[in-house]
Amino acid sequence: MTVPAVLLFSTYLNLSDYPVEAAGVTAAWSGLYLIMAARRKSTKFISQFGARGLVRGATMGLAALNVVACGATYALGRGKQDEE
Repeated sequence: MTVPAVLLFSTYLNLSDYPVEAAGVTAAWSGLYLIMAARRKSTKFISQFGARGLVRGATMGLAALNVVACGATYALGRGKQDEE
């Protein structure tokens, strides 16, 4: 339950006018979630296509998208220190 709290903090950073730093936090924690979720094993192949499997796949897909998009924003963005 620490991942949702950190992502809410990332939202707070974004609203506080730190978008590049918020993107970095989101990318890092989404990547951590993706690694942790990939380590879990499902018991049967058929269970991957049930409701739980679809939700898990969608969540992992969104986490992967977050890693790519937020990582690019963090890598290519300018922070407040760079602008001044």
